[in-house]
Amino acid sequence: MMPAADNRPSAADDETGELGLLFHRLNNQLGIILANAELLEAKSADEMGRARAAQVVASVLDAMTTARELRLRLR
Repeated sequence: MMPAADNRPSAADDETGELGLLFHRLNNQLGIILANAELLEAKSADEMGRARAAQVVASVLDAMTTARELRLRLR
C-alpha cells in the first residue's frame, strides 16, 4: 500500500501565503486611498485642491507599482 500524500503546506508555502495576504491587504488599502483621491480630484472646486489630489493619485499609483514589484521579486 502506498503512503498517503502529505498535502500540508510547507514552511515556505506558509511564508509565501502570508506575504501574498499582506500584499493583498496593502493593495486593498491603497485602492481605497486611490478611489478617494480621484473623487476629491474630480470634485475639487479650485485648481489648488485638484493639484494636491492629483499628487496623491500619482503617489498611490507609484506605491501600487512598488508593491507589485516587491511581490514579484519575493516570489
